[in-house]
Amino acid sequence: MTRFEDYLKDCQQRIDGYLEQQFDNNHPGLDRLYAAMHYSVTGGGKRVRPILTYASCEAFGASEAAVDVAAGAVELIHAYSLIHDDLPAMDDDDLRRGRPTCHRAFDEATAILAGDALQALAFEWISREGSWQAETRLRMTHLLARAAGPQGMVGGQAIDLAAVGTQLDQNALEDMHQHKTGALIRASVQLGALATERADEAQLATLDQYARCIGLAFQVQDDIIDVESDTSISGKQQGADSARDKPTYPAMLGLDGAHALAHSLCDQAISTLEPFGDNAERLRQVARYIVERQF
Repeated sequence: MTRFEDYLKDCQQRIDGYLEQQFDNNHPGLDRLYAAMHYSVTGGGKRVRPILTYASCEAFGASEAAVDVAAGAVELIHAYSLIHDDLPAMDDDDLRRGRPTCHRAFDEATAILAGDALQALAFEWISREGSWQAETRLRMTHLLARAAGPQGMVGGQAIDLAAVGTQLDQNALEDMHQHKTGALIRASVQLGALATERADEAQLATLDQYARCIGLAFQVQDDIIDVESDTSISGKQQGADSARDKPTYPAMLGLDGAHALAHSLCDQAISTLEPFGDNAERLRQVARYIVERQF
């Protein structure tokens, strides 16, 4: 088994290569729109969600080329969400991944359309993949839609906006982040398993429990990074959440408490993977990476 650092790099190169291939613009008059889409999708990033899709696929001893479609679709949804989150009407951010946000690099209207286009494209990719059975495509499409919509990411963002300047208890904060961040991470893991067409319902339930834990751990670590990491490392404005008076885990639990929660969630995630044996080692490594990263 290759070193995890090499595995991360290989997965990042794999998804970057796939995404780059998909963004040929054959539509005259849409150059600016496609440029904004390309800018947002190929502008770096950790690619945690596609990596989880690949690692979940590998838990079943598989690495089919078709999983690139699922991994790519998840990243399109993620990229669309970042474009819209950064808009003036939402979080009003000027910096993303160390570069101007999409609406700053282009303009607000183009950014909105680019996000809309990426969201639609994700479902087109899943629904047209001919190597899966029709039932698999339908299930994957439904799963991704639910994760992205009002019962998932969009709902979480709505809760987040409404919570600015208010006091949430820990249960309410967890509920918000299980929607806003956790839902798409859970979908990433499920899609990787479904792409193999080998996973049974018990295995999918086990993977979902793993993903619930790491999805929340991811957000806790993000909150920690917002406090601890310099802008030059994180690629985002340091202290942005505090400046907006957003509820965060460090604000609620203190930094030590937030660190302890992140590592406890990581341990819980890893323990759920016991039935998969050595096949789930990459998923274990990703869980540790999520709570150790500094950006």
